[in-house]
Amino acid sequence: MSRITVFVARKIRTMEPSLPEATAVAVRDGSIVEVGTLETLRPWLEAHPHTIDRTFEKHVLMPGFIDPHLHPSMAAYLLQCEFVTAMEWQLPGRTVAPVRTRDAFLARLKELHQANPDPREPLFTWGYHRDWHGEIWLQDLDAISRTRPLILVHRSFHETIVNDAALDYFELDRQKLRGAHQVDIDRGHFYEAGNRFVRAKLSAYLLSQQRRGPAMKRTAEVIHLGGHTTVGDMAFGIFDHEAEWAGSVAAFDNDETPFRVEFVPHVAFAGTGLRLEQLAALPERNRRRLRFGKHVKLFTDGAFFSQLMQLGGPGYIDGHDGEWLMAPEAFEKAARALWNDGYVIHVHCTGDLGVELALDVLEKLQWERPRINHRFTIEHFGISTSTQARRIADLGALVSANPYYVYELSDIYSRRGVGHERASQMVRLGSLSRNRVPFALHSDFTMAPARPLQNAWIALNRINAAGEVLCPEERVSLDEALRAITINAAYVMGLEHEIGSISSGKKADFTVLEADPCEVAPLELRDIPIWGTVFEGQPYPLVKG
Repeated sequence: MSRITVFVARKIRTMEPSLPEATAVAVRDGSIVEVGTLETLRPWLEAHPHTIDRTFEKHVLMPGFIDPHLHPSMAAYLLQCEFVTAMEWQLPGRTVAPVRTRDAFLARLKELHQANPDPREPLFTWGYHRDWHGEIWLQDLDAISRTRPLILVHRSFHETIVNDAALDYFELDRQKLRGAHQVDIDRGHFYEAGNRFVRAKLSAYLLSQQRRGPAMKRTAEVIHLGGHTTVGDMAFGIFDHEAEWAGSVAAFDNDETPFRVEFVPHVAFAGTGLRLEQLAALPERNRRRLRFGKHVKLFTDGAFFSQLMQLGGPGYIDGHDGEWLMAPEAFEKAARALWNDGYVIHVHCTGDLGVELALDVLEKLQWERPRINHRFTIEHFGISTSTQARRIADLGALVSANPYYVYELSDIYSRRGVGHERASQMVRLGSLSRNRVPFALHSDFTMAPARPLQNAWIALNRINAAGEVLCPEERVSLDEALRAITINAAYVMGLEHEIGSISSGKKADFTVLEADPCEVAPLELRDIPIWGTVFEGQPYPLVKG
């Protein structure tokens, strides 16, 4: 039997109501033996060989942070792009300054083009958003270069805009694509379901065997930087499930990786994803750090960052319509098959009509074939109504929310999207709390930075990028915010028996902080430095500099 290692800390925030605080935790073979103090651990220490490790005696330990909705392969794809965004981004080793006007965006794109000596090498950017950068189409990109392929991956990832050179380089047939659903070939615009045509070509390039390894390594650095010990790949198979699996095995299935990945496949629609009959065999691939459970993902409406979510009255200020990612009848058919086979269903919902569709189908399924503890989960939860929060509770559903919408989009969407009332109330976590709906927080990286403490900070304070407090009635307590990145995130993933709190028998996963979240001012929560993590008992400090 292995020796016990006892980590001593200034404070351990366990997220266990029965024992919320401790100062020592005993670990053996990657699992927690007991948590408490050196005095309460004495029976174990007298009975077994042990080591007292005081590395963290001036630090604070929390359960390892969990992001239940992140996309490692998508991150590898996008981290190869030049970030040109309306918000500052902190990435490993660099900070990206914001670009917030059309002229500034085009100037930056021209600068990037001119800096590359090869006039035919593709140039990829990510972060374009027309609410800040205005309308930019194929003709604008052609004005910068007719020889270099220029690719704008939209801030939402659900849209791509390319120039003529890119259409030629990636062999996108203009005639075949003319009139295709959610494609405007004359403007070089591919969106929602139509985005699959260009994404398949771009992913074959960006996630090719020679590029994939370094890109996945950068993804691992981003995940570790946020203090994660578990992340969920909430749409496995979005590009090519075999290539994604091979890339994950090569990048993450080793002792240098300080986290595990829980894969949630998405079921085929619009030509992408896995077929129902492929799902059952996936758990046979499970490894220590890479695992499939019985969870799947479906989609209702379009991208929040593209203002393509489906909204009820009064709709959008400018009168445009949202988009369905799955036709309602196709969504219901897929959900029924998965429900009847016992899967936990996670549903991408961004607008209130998307939420309504998901809840209508859930209610039908409960009438047809009742299930207890089904954990049907609404993902993202952008625009909703207060009555939907109550209905989620009535139907026993969960929510995994992206609070970053409040930070980046509430100000501009109040003026150029949906008006102040709905923009200020987006991601209504307070309503969920009042209705006792368990909720988690996620990044959907790169839809938000992979920084759990920042998500908790937004949920706690509801301060946007303009410095305004948005709908303080929808704030949650510090305890609720921290639970949403630890034990509640584990619950949404069906892993609360393994991770999410510091308790005997669970994995020895800790996030090591330089300050106590319960002792700093609410506005300072996101700025707490992270020392690193402990994954299954092994410390992994962050590389500084």
